[in-house]
Amino acid sequence: MPTASPCASVAPEAGVDRPRFDFAIHATEGKARTGVIRMQRGDIRTPAFMPVGTAGTVKGLRPAEVRATGADIILGNTYHLMLRPGAERVAKLGGLHAFSGWGRPILTDSGGYQVMSLSALTKRSEEGVVFASHLDGSRHMLSPERSMEIQRLLGSDIVMAFDELVPTTSTPKEQTQAMERSMRWAKRSRAGFDSDEGHASRAALFGIQQGALDEALRKSSADALIDIGFDGYAVGGLAVGEGQEAMFACLDFAPSQLPHDKPRYLMGVGKPDDLVGAVARGIDMFDCVLPTRSGRNGQAFTWNGPLNIRNAKHAEDSGPLDARCGCPVCTTWSRAYLHHLVKAGEMLGAMLMTQHNIHFYEDLMAAMRAAIADQRFAAFEADFRRDYFAGR
Repeated sequence: MPTASPCASVAPEAGVDRPRFDFAIHATEGKARTGVIRMQRGDIRTPAFMPVGTAGTVKGLRPAEVRATGADIILGNTYHLMLRPGAERVAKLGGLHAFSGWGRPILTDSGGYQVMSLSALTKRSEEGVVFASHLDGSRHMLSPERSMEIQRLLGSDIVMAFDELVPTTSTPKEQTQAMERSMRWAKRSRAGFDSDEGHASRAALFGIQQGALDEALRKSSADALIDIGFDGYAVGGLAVGEGQEAMFACLDFAPSQLPHDKPRYLMGVGKPDDLVGAVARGIDMFDCVLPTRSGRNGQAFTWNGPLNIRNAKHAEDSGPLDARCGCPVCTTWSRAYLHHLVKAGEMLGAMLMTQHNIHFYEDLMAAMRAAIADQRFAAFEADFRRDYFAGR
């Protein structure tokens, strides 16, 4: 794909009358689906991978470079942006799109993940969660209503309901209580989102299914969310240490409990083989920090599996990271040069490794969309797994 211009992140159909939110499924093969979400800031082709821009930036890449990978949408983090620079400040500066220079859709998480990941710094109640900031210890209340307000101030296109996430290793009682509270918070999130008609008229709200690995709990959660009504539905509470086998076992039933005609978003996933397996089970949207974090740490994802560029065997390798990849990194620089940059701690090394990884993830999604459209996804999945795991 050619390098994008500095303005490539701007929505391509500015001024054109576009729907607030519309999802169309164009083709299916088994449970796998491909389609498109249409929103005012642009189309999102599904299955879609959303690069994570935790603090208002996909680490190491400019917005035009992110767009050039094929990404249609990125993710922003409510908790982190609430603390720094502050949602009210972002709003004063024109919203997250103008602030960051990304003119296409942005999905913001609700802060629910940090309820679990920063549990040592939180105090939970029915009202919400009080966080002690990991930056300076200051205290912040995040409730369903405040989460909706922050996401509105950021100018989010896809808003996530506020939920309570607990590990899959928690007790059945804890899982039940967290799921039931999440459903009460989902209802409050719906009311909070709808309370601002201006934002609600141009954005979408997704509910989050909880219930750990329990099929009955997942069904109760799905039924409660459907009764409230959302534009899309996320499968939450997975990829938190349960392992791929257990995650796939849950995905064998969880997506089908959600409406067929709405997007299904698997939060926080994952490795390339996770994505392929989840698409086969009916998932439409993904996000994960893995391609950027791994890039910064010298790991590249390739069609023949992950590669550690720090290994000495790459020091004199004149070949590309991935011979099947047409990204600007693979068509310009050698493994030897990238090995040198990463070993020397040069920031360009982390940037180029990240750029390749996001390209690879977006190429993988594009390949899956094409395979489903052509009714050859089963063959694609088999070939992918054969090549990806060949070196293991």
